[in-house]
Amino acid sequence: MRIVLVHPTGSNWVPGKKDITATANRMAPLGLLSIAAWLDQNGHDVFVHDCLGPQVPTSNAAHAEIILGYKPDLVGFSATTSGFLDGYELAERIKTARPEIHTVFGGVHISSLGAILLKDFEHIDFLCQGEGEVTLAELASGRQPSQIKGLIWRNGDQPVSNPSRPVIPDLDSLPFPAYDKLQGFPKGYNLPLFSYILGVGATMVTSRGCVYQCSYCDRSVFKKGYRFNSAEYIYEHMRHLRKQFGVRHINIYDDLFTANRRRIVKLCDLLISKPLGMQFNCAVRVGQTDDELLEMLKKAGCLMLSLGIETADTNLREFHKPGVRTDDISDTVKRIQAKGLRAKGLFMMGLPGETEESIKKTSDYAMSLDLDDMNMSKFTPFHGAPIWSRIHKFGTFEEDWRKMNCINFVFVPREIDSKEKLDQLYNTHVKRFYSSPQWRHKFAKRLWQHRRSLWYFASHLPSFLAAKRNFEPDKDIGSHSSR
Repeated sequence: MRIVLVHPTGSNWVPGKKDITATANRMAPLGLLSIAAWLDQNGHDVFVHDCLGPQVPTSNAAHAEIILGYKPDLVGFSATTSGFLDGYELAERIKTARPEIHTVFGGVHISSLGAILLKDFEHIDFLCQGEGEVTLAELASGRQPSQIKGLIWRNGDQPVSNPSRPVIPDLDSLPFPAYDKLQGFPKGYNLPLFSYILGVGATMVTSRGCVYQCSYCDRSVFKKGYRFNSAEYIYEHMRHLRKQFGVRHINIYDDLFTANRRRIVKLCDLLISKPLGMQFNCAVRVGQTDDELLEMLKKAGCLMLSLGIETADTNLREFHKPGVRTDDISDTVKRIQAKGLRAKGLFMMGLPGETEESIKKTSDYAMSLDLDDMNMSKFTPFHGAPIWSRIHKFGTFEEDWRKMNCINFVFVPREIDSKEKLDQLYNTHVKRFYSSPQWRHKFAKRLWQHRRSLWYFASHLPSFLAAKRNFEPDKDIGSHSSR
C-alpha cells in the first residue's frame, strides 16, 4: 500500500501573524518517523510530509497537492491539539480531490478525545488511539477495521471504538525512526539556539510513558507505565545518527531519562569506552540524579540537564507537580553545575491558582538559582490532562484548539485580572532573566562555543526580529526557547 504520513502545521506563534517558531527550533516528527519505519519494515511504500519542514510551502492547498502527488491509498495525520484543524483541512482537501483515499488521524488530541471526532469531522475515516505502529500496520494490511485494536471507525454513520491496544512491551523491537524519509534532515532541522556546541543536531526519545501524575500533562497515548530502550539500543541509535547523518549533538526529550539508573550507567559506560564524538542534552527529575551519575553523564558527553521546576510556590507545586521540593531543586542545580554541566530550569506560568505574588516568587527563585538557561511555557489545559475536568473552576478558558500550544495564554486564573495582565507579567519576568548581569556574563563567556548558533542567528535575523515584535506587544524585550 502507498501511505503518506503527515505532520500538520498548527503551531501558530501569534494567531494571524507569520509563524516563525520553526526558524528557532525545528524538530523532526519522531512519532511519524517511528511509524514510517515500522510500515516500511512491513513492506509498504511510505512517504513522510512535514508541513513544518525546511523549504516547504506555507499554504494547506500547496501541501495537499504535494500529498496527492504521491498517489497514496492511505494518508495518516499525527495531530497535536493545535495542529488538528490544519490536519483536518488537509484531509478535507484530499478527500474532495480523491474520495477513495482513506484518512486516519492519531496523536495525543485523538487519543484524549476519541470517537466524538468522527461525529464532528466527516472527512476522517479512522482514528488511532494510543501507539500507532501496529494499529496502522494492521489497517494498511487490509485487516477488517472491526478486528483492529486501538482503532475507531464508522459502522454506517455510527462511530465504533474497538478495545484498546496494549502498549508495545519491548521498545527495542522497533526499528530506528526513518530519518531518511524526512526531506532536509538533518541540516534543515535545528535545535534551540545556544543549547548546543557541536553541529549537526538531532532529537531522540528513548522511553515512553510516565509514572507520575502532573496535573497539566496529557498521558493519553503512552499511559502511566514506563517503558524504555536499553542502553545498547540507545548507543546504536546514536551511532546510526552519527554515521549515517553526521549528527554531533542530540537533544533527548524523555520525561524520565534518568529514572532507571542502571540503563543510564550502562549507556555512559558505552559512550565513555567507545566514544562517538557526540554531545547530548537531557532532562532529569529532581531526586533521580546523584553525584556519581552526574560525573558519568559529563564524561559521556552530556552538555546540559533540564529540570522541571514549573513554579516556586510550594502550594502550587504540590498541587500540580507533587513530590518535588524547593530545597531539592536548589541542591540539584548546584550539584549539576559543580560537575561542569549546564542546568536549565523549565517553568510554567498561568497555572490554576497562580497569583501575581506566586509569579514574582517564581521569578525571584529563577534568578537565585543562577541557571545557565531557562524556559517559561504558558500553561495550557489539554483534554487528556488530570486538570481538564475541573479547569473552569479555576478561571476563564478559551477553548481555541489552534491556540492551545503552550505559547499562547488561553487560560487565565481567576486570581489574575486579565489575559493582557498575564502577558505583561510573562514578558516582564522572562526579560528579567535574560537581561540580568549574571546571565549575560555567563553567556558572554561562551560566545565562541556558540559561534554556530550566532551564525545561524545572524543569517536569520529578519525572522528573529519578527519574533521579537510578535512576542512583545507591550514593547518589553523577551525571549523564548523550546522546552
